[in-house]
Amino acid sequence: MRRGGVAYFLVSGASAVALAQAAPAHADTLQEALTEAYLNNPSLLAARANQRATDENVQIQEAPGIPGVSASGNYIEFIKNSPNSFTAPDRRLQVGPELTVPVYSGGAIRNAVKAAEERVAAGQAELRATESAIFSRVVAAYMDVLRTQALVALSRNQVEFLAVNLQATSDRFEIGDLTRTDVAQSQSRLALARGNYRNAQANLINARETYIELVGEAPDDLQPPPPLPNLPSDVATAVDIALSNNPDLIAAKERADAAGFDSEVAGAGRLPRVSLFAGANYTDYFNTLASGATNVVQEETTANAGVNFSIPIFQGGLPAARQRQAQARETAALEQVIAAERNTIAQVRAAWSSWQASLAVIESSQVAVEAAALSLEGVRAENSIGSRQILDVLNAEQELLSAQAQLVTARRNAYVAGFSLLAAMGRAEARDLGFLDEGVLYDPLQNYERVKGRVWDWGRDPEPESSASRTVDIAAPDASVPSEDETGTESGY
Repeated sequence: MRRGGVAYFLVSGASAVALAQAAPAHADTLQEALTEAYLNNPSLLAARANQRATDENVQIQEAPGIPGVSASGNYIEFIKNSPNSFTAPDRRLQVGPELTVPVYSGGAIRNAVKAAEERVAAGQAELRATESAIFSRVVAAYMDVLRTQALVALSRNQVEFLAVNLQATSDRFEIGDLTRTDVAQSQSRLALARGNYRNAQANLINARETYIELVGEAPDDLQPPPPLPNLPSDVATAVDIALSNNPDLIAAKERADAAGFDSEVAGAGRLPRVSLFAGANYTDYFNTLASGATNVVQEETTANAGVNFSIPIFQGGLPAARQRQAQARETAALEQVIAAERNTIAQVRAAWSSWQASLAVIESSQVAVEAAALSLEGVRAENSIGSRQILDVLNAEQELLSAQAQLVTARRNAYVAGFSLLAAMGRAEARDLGFLDEGVLYDPLQNYERVKGRVWDWGRDPEPESSASRTVDIAAPDASVPSEDETGTESGY
């Protein structure tokens, strides 16, 4: 696996270890949310377990090339012997070990092992991709909670403003300063705002549920995320980095290499196979062999050794068909490398475009918020002296709300797009983010080295059990937003 990379969300080594050993009850920062997901997300834990299963394929492919020892035996009671046999025993016990040493298999075992090793490397790259994808989803979920909280607060503020505005309009209508139309317009806007407020609350609950699913903890008082440093200066640089580091592309290349070895394994079916063998047998007739004879041995031990070989001559085209099949799959794997490369380039360019667009929207939305706030202030003043209608005030308030909502959404989109860009570049994994101590990080290479070369047939691991945290005991989230939550340009991210 690749090492190094950008480091952010930095914490001290001691703090990181403590954070990993005692997961927070509530993930209040993005760093803590990612840590929770890294340690407890079931999809990521399942991917690690699947990779450990892939590791075993190397030993599975090596086993046929390792000398094997077996023992066989039988006990027979002869119920009725032939009357023409004067030495027939009544019973017999025979046991004996046998050693088999593979010598030559046409390269099938060697190439099968190489293919398995390539698939282990591909699996490690896929595990990186899974980790990066989980982190991208966590970041998106984290930012969605922040965004929907801000939108709920904005909607709540609008409802409160429009309720006050309706009361003021009604009071002015009572004294003949305004018309019934003004009151109806205020009532309509308030009713719409209340509907939008309920929709925003539903969206917030949905965002919090998604967060719980990914992180395993309920979002409490989420803090603004840290900035994303070391983003590329241009899209060409991002593409170059991605072509070297994107885990999906690396996995596709490793699978193509494995498919090449598969073709060699299939071709080995045409070649001879040679093995050595040695064995021994112990036989006991229980003094029933040639009953009455005095010179007959009732127990005997024999031994043998030799060479086994087979030379295929004609197999009905089976090895050729298998090799053509393997070559077709190798061609498919090579095409999939090109497809993965195209996909990587498209992901990087799309993420870059979304990131840049969101940054531009943030800039324009900030101008829009400032202008809309100033406009609303002016319209209110003009309405107080009768030069503006109530509808003008309502429209100005709606424009300010729209600008604030667009700014909040743009900030969320920019952060998610920036993280997606890092993910496509292969720089959004735990080792890159630097929020866990090196000793706490999961290294798939450790398990591979642990099981490689283990030839003891009775070795096994502890009984399987799940380690991901469950969410059944987490209370269903509500749509409450802290009263001190700021909105608009001070939304905090």
